[in-house]
Amino acid sequence: MLSAVIYTVAGLVLYFLADWVLNQIEVRRGQRFENRSVVFFVIILVLAMVVFNLIQYLMEGRIGL
Repeated sequence: MLSAVIYTVAGLVLYFLADWVLNQIEVRRGQRFENRSVVFFVIILVLAMVVFNLIQYLMEGRIGL
């Protein structure tokens, strides 16, 4: 149960973080991407893989989930 809450909160944070990162890239670039949703997906996918693996690593020995 606790792990579901942790992953859900992490997912919400990642969503907003990925949106912010995409906006920052577009501001520096000076224009929006044509396939904005694809770029967003790549950003959130990379972030999710890193963060979810980190959460799993940290929770493995401590809580035994």
